[in-house]
Amino acid sequence: MVLIVDDIKANIIALKKTLELHNIDVDTAESGEEALKKILKTNYCLIIMDVQMPGLDGFEVVKILSGNKRTKDIPVIFLSALNIEKKYIFKGYETGAVEYITKPVDTDLLMLKVKTFIKIYEQQNELKGIKDLLSQEIKIRKEAQDNLEIKIAERTKELVLKNEELEMKNHELQQFAWVVSHDLNEPIRKIQIFIKIIKEHYLKEDEKGIDYVDRTIKSAERMQTLITDLLAYSRLSAQVKPEVTDLNVVLQEVLSDFDYLIERKNAIVKTTELPTIDSIPSQLRQVFQNLIGNALKFSGTNEPPVIEIISELIVDKSFDSPTSPEGKYCRIIVKDNGIGFDEVYLDRIFIIFQSLNDRQSYEGTGIGLAIAKKIIEKHNGLITAKSQVGKGASFIIILPLKYE
Repeated sequence: MVLIVDDIKANIIALKKTLELHNIDVDTAESGEEALKKILKTNYCLIIMDVQMPGLDGFEVVKILSGNKRTKDIPVIFLSALNIEKKYIFKGYETGAVEYITKPVDTDLLMLKVKTFIKIYEQQNELKGIKDLLSQEIKIRKEAQDNLEIKIAERTKELVLKNEELEMKNHELQQFAWVVSHDLNEPIRKIQIFIKIIKEHYLKEDEKGIDYVDRTIKSAERMQTLITDLLAYSRLSAQVKPEVTDLNVVLQEVLSDFDYLIERKNAIVKTTELPTIDSIPSQLRQVFQNLIGNALKFSGTNEPPVIEIISELIVDKSFDSPTSPEGKYCRIIVKDNGIGFDEVYLDRIFIIFQSLNDRQSYEGTGIGLAIAKKIIEKHNGLITAKSQVGKGASFIIILPLKYE
């Protein structure tokens, strides 16, 4: 809305008619005092002010407006027929007016200026609205950020305490495992010794008694193996610093340990060059030991075991990754021609205490592959298997060359 201020009513009527013809809402005041009262109650987008008025003249009204925070940005156009000298025009601009027009007024020029200032005022109001919205958004985001930082700090503190508690419990668990393993192994060793003495001295001609004793000795051996494997599984929680490891050396150590069994079963072991990686050598030795041990254990009865250990560099951490001489990962495959297994049970074979075979025919604790999986995952790697019943199995390992 535009406010017209003039002490001559005829001037107001003429100017009001002109503005209303251009669909501009108009309000009027016949004195400076009346104008101030209306301006304090209503928001105007433009004021057209006569300079020469009784009481408060136009200059004084604009000076008052410019000193008020709410009204200082309202554009004012001065109209004057008497004060047309330069000093009055300068005074008009100095008091805060945006335009000083002398009479007689060019109506078209006046309307052009009025529409321009109305548009500028609307744009300023729109920008002010956007600014207010942005300020509100910034305030909301700052509050959210502050709350988030508080929550993160609280959560971090909570996680640190939980981690410390977990480390303490893990340490206690390792100590417990060592004590239990010693306390369990000792009576088992005595059982084995006394049973063997009974067999050798008191059951020489009692075939049924000897059979029962042999079964007891085998059960004790299985219990001892189970305790050893459980202890090995519990040790994997300990933090050990990785080191540069030549996997060829690790593999040869494992094959050397299996020399007797390989020879007894007439097994054939084929290997390719393995890479040098960052790892914990003792743990990867255990992986090879478990996989090669399984290949020898679960061999078929019709032909001697054939074990192939193949290695290649690959592009990324994926079982199907393409090979590349510049690859940052290696894919190691341990393949055998043994009894194999149905891939329906693939998820089960890596779970602790899960065994797919008859324990009377194939001895084992069901922990070996669970240990292998946990070791590979601690090295930021992957492990899976492919197999068919009666057609052997292939265990596929993905490991990074550099420890991450």
